[in-house]
Amino acid sequence: MSEKLFWIDPYKTELDSKVSVIQDNIVELSQTIFYAQSGGQESDKGTINNIPVIKAEKRDNSLIYTLACKPNFKVGDEVHTIIDWKRRYQLMKLHFAAEVVLELFYKKYKYIQKIGAHISEDKSRIDFEWEENISPLLTDIQNKAQELIDKDLPIQSDFSDKSKGRRFWKIEGFSQVPCGGTHLKRTSEIGKISLKRKNIGKGKERVEIKVK
Repeated sequence: MSEKLFWIDPYKTELDSKVSVIQDNIVELSQTIFYAQSGGQESDKGTINNIPVIKAEKRDNSLIYTLACKPNFKVGDEVHTIIDWKRRYQLMKLHFAAEVVLELFYKKYKYIQKIGAHISEDKSRIDFEWEENISPLLTDIQNKAQELIDKDLPIQSDFSDKSKGRRFWKIEGFSQVPCGGTHLKRTSEIGKISLKRKNIGKGKERVEIKVK
């Protein structure tokens, strides 16, 4: 099982760690800063010993990386991982922006149901089960989200159950939410948020989120 250092320090961009498993061009590391897609947040991009990682997967409690070619190292060797920091930081901002927006919807509209979510490098989205056009709700939610962001509040991120890898984020006085993603230190890092409605079918509404 890889030690997930992206939870301890999500701002760390390079790491030396040992190889614990190799199967053809698939590797597992003893420690990793390379996030694999989970909870709607896309994987990091980067390299292990200068070899591009073309796929990052979560398998049970392990993270498995598929390399672009067969590695030139063996089990027990120390390798150097580098992640694309610009992408990681953008994913962190868009992830937390979506978390804030979702919590605001839950607080104001008790019966709203989330049916999907995705966080990419250019935008995040939340899909809701909602019978009406959601556009009239967005100005208020956006303003409330921006108000929270501009307060520059600290974001706490920790384990709720370390043995099972369960984590949460918390903003004092706002919410505590189970989440295993990579989180910012302060709300102000999100920047300026904008929301846009997209219709995805009868009874379904999508809210797209961008930051700058």
